[in-house]
Amino acid sequence: MQALIQKQLENAPKSPGYRIFMLAAAAAAMAWSCTALQMDSVKQDGLQIAANIVSGILQPDTELLFNLTTAGVPYLLVETVCIAFLGTIIGAILAVPLSFLSASNIVPLPAALAGRSIIMAVRTVPAFVYGLMFIRVTGPGAFAGLLTMSLCSIGMLSKMYIDAIQDLDVRILESLDASGCNTFQKIRYGIIPQLVPNFLSTVIYRFDMNLRDAAVLGLVGAGGIGAPLIFAMSSYRWNEVGSILAGLIILVLVIEYFSTKIRVKLARG
Repeated sequence: MQALIQKQLENAPKSPGYRIFMLAAAAAAMAWSCTALQMDSVKQDGLQIAANIVSGILQPDTELLFNLTTAGVPYLLVETVCIAFLGTIIGAILAVPLSFLSASNIVPLPAALAGRSIIMAVRTVPAFVYGLMFIRVTGPGAFAGLLTMSLCSIGMLSKMYIDAIQDLDVRILESLDASGCNTFQKIRYGIIPQLVPNFLSTVIYRFDMNLRDAAVLGLVGAGGIGAPLIFAMSSYRWNEVGSILAGLIILVLVIEYFSTKIRVKLARG
């Protein structure tokens, strides 16, 4: 084995010129990027302002953090979770038929290309743009955030669903067909058991993403905890910013822990 490894190392291509060129290109790119730094624009009291921000964040407003009214952090976090959860569920349901209609191993290639074009168009538009559009239609609030999360979820989930559908083990379907199973039985025992774990794992991952996006969408008025966060930052109330960030960190850690456990369970069966 050692002789085989030594032989492979000796036969490895020697290209010092290529490596030197790549290192020089990387160094040139870094040097060019550094030219964008403009330290002259930094205010003289910038360090003091930064110190005040850090000090305020590290000393969160406990009254706001444990306030159980609709203006408190717990209620706003629950609203954010609801927006992310319902948006994920609606997007996951609507993505199923769209993904089947876009899988080239199920439908003709022209129909699959048309479906993929729709999915690509949906995924191209940023969540912020969708949020601003829905706010114009429904007005500011959690419903606009829900619609935004649903539409953004459809784009990503459909793409992941298509990959899972195209990776189906057709030998299982052929075995069921040889056993005399009808179409419903092939779907029940051959397709669904293969797709459900992948689908659920993808949905859980998308929920993690939606939870963070829902918090950010509040910045444009689409409900959740983002709006109080931007208001506190605009008013330089850094203690309130610290309490909101503390709540978000705790929430994300809890959701991440449980979602990881569920994904591992699905992967291992």
